[in-house]
Amino acid sequence: MTKTFGSMSVAQLSVLIQSAAVDPVEVTEAVIDGIERHPDQSIFTTLLKDRALTEAKASSARLKAGRSLGVLDGIPIAWKDLFDIEGRATTAGSTILAKAPAAKTDAAVVAALKQAGMISLGCTNMSEFAFSGLGVNPHYGTPHNPHGRDVPRIPGGSSSGAGVVVAAGLAPVAMGTDTGGSVRIPAAFNGIVGYKATRGRYSMDGVFPLAKSLDSLGPLCRTVQDAVWIDAAMRGLTAPNVDHGAINGIDIVVPTNVVFEGAEAGVVAAFEAALERLAKAGARISRVTIPAFDEILDVMAKHGALATAEAFALHRERLAGPEVAGMDPRVVMRTRLGETISLPDYLALLEARERLIDNVERLLANSFVAFPSVAHVAPPIAPLEVDDALFVSTNGKTLRNTMLGNFLDWCGVSIPCGTGDAEMPVGLLLSAVGNRDEALLGMALSAEAVVRGDFV
Repeated sequence: MTKTFGSMSVAQLSVLIQSAAVDPVEVTEAVIDGIERHPDQSIFTTLLKDRALTEAKASSARLKAGRSLGVLDGIPIAWKDLFDIEGRATTAGSTILAKAPAAKTDAAVVAALKQAGMISLGCTNMSEFAFSGLGVNPHYGTPHNPHGRDVPRIPGGSSSGAGVVVAAGLAPVAMGTDTGGSVRIPAAFNGIVGYKATRGRYSMDGVFPLAKSLDSLGPLCRTVQDAVWIDAAMRGLTAPNVDHGAINGIDIVVPTNVVFEGAEAGVVAAFEAALERLAKAGARISRVTIPAFDEILDVMAKHGALATAEAFALHRERLAGPEVAGMDPRVVMRTRLGETISLPDYLALLEARERLIDNVERLLANSFVAFPSVAHVAPPIAPLEVDDALFVSTNGKTLRNTMLGNFLDWCGVSIPCGTGDAEMPVGLLLSAVGNRDEALLGMALSAEAVVRGDFV
């Protein structure tokens, strides 16, 4: 039963718990046992066994007394190691913060999901300080993509452990953060659903930042329905307010520039097959150039990356002090690039962002946008660990498609759409302009089965 509980969707497990077919304590004990027995022990940085069992017992008592907090009561969730957990230091995937003061309270969204009855399993591994799309971590190890059958392959980052814990069937849902793709990339690489909300949809209190003007949150889970339920609870709602959108007649824009450059043939084939299924279901597909995509790359080439500028400001004192010796050298190298970004450069980035967001909102209006979440499947880990140049180029390519949505303040859902090279998963990224989350989730609910095709 251990694998059964961990590999269920939130909705499937909820039916069992709410009907008293299984008890939250039984579920939690089985899930923890599965995590402890799993051969990849780099998925978690901390397992919150005592807390989880305490919360499970409280859930069990509520349910037996007929006082269920709702459909999420008794459901286990894993948290990326950026979220404050009361009584624990938030390490952000870095060993240098292991002795930092313990959090006095849970992060706001942790508290919100606890209020919904969810059970916190532990803190999942990640790229150090969330500054990579690959998920490689020299301190805690790199979680292996469970779909890699030939060689160990990357999990995607920075929410690496969050993606793997769900894909490996160890937990039904994990929470990630997304500054340049850190929810959607591991979702795509691991063949699961990843929802990146519009920035500001949830409270960021108690979440360790990377770049505050870009940081957003979202769950990694098995189905869009699961994401809808989690989203509602994170906003303090007692029930979701998302309705299925109609596929027939919906406008889907497929960009012809940037997002397919250098894409693997297998990725393109899987994406195009899913697009054809959507068209057969009645979606109106148009292929257009989105000038803002090229402009974003031009602006970044001229002025630097917004995330890099803000990450440097955040870590400036750390980089100048003795702690730097304990950091991943690649994170240090990338963060220090922000030192070359001047105040006029930073202001130019913000001005360009505001202008391009406005331009794209007028261009797209109520249309949805679809393209491959990542232009390639998850590559092998070993070459990336020894070749800095390969690491940098692969990281850039991995982040390229998803970071466009962060710059433009979009919301997005990555849905599995097939497999590419080495039978590794491919994700289709369905996006909408900022604050159209309900419409996006509704559309994704209806489109999910069509997008997936025969891929499970």
